[in-house]
Amino acid sequence: MLSKACIVGTYQHKLEAMARLAPDMALTVIVPPLWRDERGITRLERAHTEGYQLMVLPMALNGSYHLHIYPRLAHAIREIRPDVVHIDEEPYNLATLHANVLSRRAGARTLWFSWQNLTRTYPIPFSWIERYNLDHVDHAIVGSQTSARVWREKGYTGALTVIPQFGVDPDVFSPPPAPRQDAPVHIAYVGRFVPEKGIDVLLEALATLKGPWHATFLGSGPMEAPLRERARSLGLLESVAFAPWSSSTEMPDFYRTVDVLVLPSRRRPNWTEQFGRVLIEAMACGVVVVGSDTGEIPHVIGDAGRVFAEADADALRAILDTLVQDPALRRDLGARGRARVLTTYTQDEVARATLSVYRAM
Repeated sequence: MLSKACIVGTYQHKLEAMARLAPDMALTVIVPPLWRDERGITRLERAHTEGYQLMVLPMALNGSYHLHIYPRLAHAIREIRPDVVHIDEEPYNLATLHANVLSRRAGARTLWFSWQNLTRTYPIPFSWIERYNLDHVDHAIVGSQTSARVWREKGYTGALTVIPQFGVDPDVFSPPPAPRQDAPVHIAYVGRFVPEKGIDVLLEALATLKGPWHATFLGSGPMEAPLRERARSLGLLESVAFAPWSSSTEMPDFYRTVDVLVLPSRRRPNWTEQFGRVLIEAMACGVVVVGSDTGEIPHVIGDAGRVFAEADADALRAILDTLVQDPALRRDLGARGRARVLTTYTQDEVARATLSVYRAM
């Protein structure tokens, strides 16, 4: 498996589960030492590395989502001699083309992974890269039904399976040992501070929300300063705190302090919410989740939370008002969310489904 995402320690639970569930499989996972993005530098966390080989290779053009590659990948493939190569990258990226060509040349079967849930046309050379990877692959894994529809519309006719990229470990992401207090209610947003995440909508909803409550906005991004200023202008500084990113291994402890998690994403011409991983992390910890009706959010939440119309601050405020005033409802929805994760979104379930694809290949 080639996966820059697996530098995140929490995501490595899936790899351990795959190794444990398939003792007849030798799993090697290739990762870079770090990844650069708008949040800064994320370094490799060696948190869960039992049962498989974690191989670190240097990356060229690190931080370039479409153009990065692993210059030493050909040598690694010759050394590993894989039967199946799982390329954990979108089919229009150069890293996918590079790994796909090298792997197939070495006699391995290949698959790529996609979250892409909008039908987009890419300029040359990315359209050529995409076409090659659609025509020369043995299987595709996509993270959502929306993504599956996109790739069928774009002409992919091969084997395709819908599996989330990662689940959660319910023993790590778990409710607090003692019941949450009825008040004050802790409301949280976790994610990037960018316009498409709709954080301004949440601030507007909080502006006239009756207490007792307090809120935490955990993350970073280019909109942090404007959001802080908006919170100040709305008179929310005493009730709202902005906090920097925590490591993936620290997030379960944070979620255990939260009563309600809000993901108020809004559509953009070139983006819509692909999954919302923070939702399943929070649900596993017994947190009530509230999300907009954007992208995959309603499908992830199901009947285990509340959904409001995108960008509708009044609708969001009404939901939050009910949740703040009704601790019994919060307990019920928190339990429903935990149950939904256990049946659908655990690392073991994702691992089993992924292994089934490997065996079919």
